Amino acid sequence: MLKSDLINILVVKRGVTQKQAEATIENIFESMKTALCNGENIEIRGLGAFHVKHYDGYQGRNPKTGEVIPVKPKRGILFRTGKELRDRVNRTEDEGGEGGGTPPAPSGA
Repeated sequence: MLKSDLINILVVKRGVTQKQAEATIENIFESMKTALCNGENIEIRGLGAFHVKHYDGYQGRNPKTGEVIPVKPKRGILFRTGKELRDRVNRTEDEGGEGGGTPPAPSGA
């Protein structure tokens, strides 16, 4: 799914204009980026959580020459799915519901 798909869903389901939908999605993503850049975690119930992980600096090595190279500390972003989403994605078609699960086995004809 692309950002444009999210915008189209807003237009169709909520009846807002294209510009309003674009502004809404852009504001949401910009707020999320700002929070993550500030080291804040984001938790969206039913979906999951974005966590900022801090990595310490260390002494790395160039594998070709063996030269010691200092690696600066950095931050990375982790996403952990919420239980509700994880269960929904892993639900099989026999259990009902839409999406996720394993595809039906092809019939041997």
